[in-house]
Amino acid sequence: MKLPQIINSLLETDLYKFSMGQVMYHQFPSYTTTWTFKCRNKDVHFTKEMVDEIKEQIKAYCTLTFKEDELSYLRSIKWLKPDYIDFLRLWHPRFEDFEITDNADCGLSVEAKGTWLNSSMYEIPTLAIVNEVYFKMAYDYDEIFESFKERLEEKCKRLDEQQIYLGTFSEFGLRRRLSAEAQELAIEKLIQASKRNSSNFVGTSNVYLAKKFGIKPVGTMAHEYIMCVGQGDNKHNAAYSNWYALDAWIKEYSVLNGIALTDTVTTDVFLKDFQLTFATMFNGVRHDSGDPYEWGEKMIKHYESLGIDPKTKTLLFSDSLDFDRASKLFYHFNSRINVAFGIGTYISNDTKVPALNIVMKTTECNGHPVAKISDVEGKGMCKDAEYVEYLKRTLQWRIDHEK
Repeated sequence: MKLPQIINSLLETDLYKFSMGQVMYHQFPSYTTTWTFKCRNKDVHFTKEMVDEIKEQIKAYCTLTFKEDELSYLRSIKWLKPDYIDFLRLWHPRFEDFEITDNADCGLSVEAKGTWLNSSMYEIPTLAIVNEVYFKMAYDYDEIFESFKERLEEKCKRLDEQQIYLGTFSEFGLRRRLSAEAQELAIEKLIQASKRNSSNFVGTSNVYLAKKFGIKPVGTMAHEYIMCVGQGDNKHNAAYSNWYALDAWIKEYSVLNGIALTDTVTTDVFLKDFQLTFATMFNGVRHDSGDPYEWGEKMIKHYESLGIDPKTKTLLFSDSLDFDRASKLFYHFNSRINVAFGIGTYISNDTKVPALNIVMKTTECNGHPVAKISDVEGKGMCKDAEYVEYLKRTLQWRIDHEK
């Protein structure tokens, strides 16, 4: 490696990898998945030198195992169970599961295959590695890190002077962070700022940094969970993906760890399955695509239609947020329902150069395609266009025929 090792702990991932991982371990241990990397920036190119460095960094990541103090920390999370933590003691990444080449339009192709239990864990560290390698090798890193620090200071100043108010918010930026030191600095500064102002910075999705700073690790489920549980079994009707996924989650956690993601196969279809039992047992819902105001109004109306007081539930917004967008959403909704924010790239990679828009998505489960149909076009990623059209037809049938 030409750069220092980027991922140095297996805790350096998002919390929802563990919450989903436990469901996989107990209920879907034989499922297999394929994960595919995509860079959505049209003007970004990874050089051969970058690709070689990414390979070496992923090799280094694959030598890691969980340390006993890390497992002890996971045991302190009340909804993680002893048998799953014992599994993690034995688990480690496998470089053999990766295929990394330079034969893609952007110059970088990454695919990972294996059991869902294994390959799911690769997504976040891989993206963090790709991001940091790119910014350290494509730019004068010291120069853009200085611009990151200046912008971070300005964010904290705006919080201190109460130019904006965010209520409760967390940092969700590991996958697209400028670097490990940038994310750590941002969290440290936001903890300090939260002691001086009324906005409440409560935690981070990065489990390693949550442990290091003694703040709350945050996260429940991602689109992969609903896609694989709902579409990974050919006996399931894919239009009911949400029902299968939420039912498995309740079997695992009951009322613990309950923020449901709404837009895997559109929020309108989600609401057909999110009826009284699920709506009562889950603490709230997460927004990740589409107009956040329309979505929030729709969720409040839905809770009210079920006879549930919206003030007992939470709307968690996490789609492309900055402090201004979050502040406006807070003031719009806070009098009617609890509001929280997960803010990613704006905290972890706000510099004078554009951030990368990179993803690594589940494209197959158990040997056949899976897909996401979110509330806006362009967020999905599937290799099989016919499957996407089939899924859209099944969803439309539910919307047209189920009242």
